[in-house]
Amino acid sequence: MLDNAAPETIVHIDESNAARYLIEESMQRPVVVDFWADWCGPCKSLSPVLEKLANEYAGAFLLAMVNADEQQMIAQQFGVRSLPTVMVMKDGQPVDGFAGAQPETAIREMLEKFLPSPYEAALAEAQTQLEAGNASEAVALLRGVYEESGKRQDIGMMLCHALIEAKRLDDAQALLDAVPMADQDALYEQMKAQLDLAREASRSPELVALEEALAKDPDDLDLREQIAVQYSTSGQYREALESLIFILERDINHKDGAAKKALLDTIASLGKGDPLAVEYQRKLFSLLY
Repeated sequence: MLDNAAPETIVHIDESNAARYLIEESMQRPVVVDFWADWCGPCKSLSPVLEKLANEYAGAFLLAMVNADEQQMIAQQFGVRSLPTVMVMKDGQPVDGFAGAQPETAIREMLEKFLPSPYEAALAEAQTQLEAGNASEAVALLRGVYEESGKRQDIGMMLCHALIEAKRLDDAQALLDAVPMADQDALYEQMKAQLDLAREASRSPELVALEEALAKDPDDLDLREQIAVQYSTSGQYREALESLIFILERDINHKDGAAKKALLDTIASLGKGDPLAVEYQRKLFSLLY
């Protein structure tokens, strides 16, 4: 592989660099060779898909573009008989490929045989953050990985664990609730038990007393502000935010803006882009404007 800080993702091949990229580079990482021509209609739909994937995988493979009209000798050496033709080079040899345009899903399936998933690095970083005790950072990474992976069960349970560690108990519960019964395996049961323990630990005597008092006087805004603090401390962020929104709906400047500040502080503690934070930012915005 080249020594650049960031590996090249797309190169155009001619006789001067063919050996370097198609043979030597394939000893370091897979090289996907796209044989195309200007007159080839299917090439014009296939090449942009390959370029998109090359950029997405950020150097995990090299996309080598070969204009078959201009580089006829190279096309002949590789036995290209029709366009478009795509070959995967590994260790100096073609190991896979196809002729004709293919859908993106089929190309991804082919690439997955030779490449780590594009989210593997983020998954590893999330694990590192979790082991270091940085649960909130792990949650932020794992949310994206979970979606990118097509909501893989094992990644979902890793996200659930991170949510519990970050005291995001409601979010962890929502994740577990979405698991179909057929997929409720031993790891699911383990996360469920961890969540139950975390919920029990969060039930401080102060919180129980406040909930009992609030049940008797649900319109006491000062009491709701106190309980919001307790909810936030125990990881029940949705309940905390909902309590604060309840206050602001009735008195937007409650305690000279203390409730509004508490809401903003709680949103900020969730992290930029967090779905729960975004939801309550919108609710606050609608109250203000």
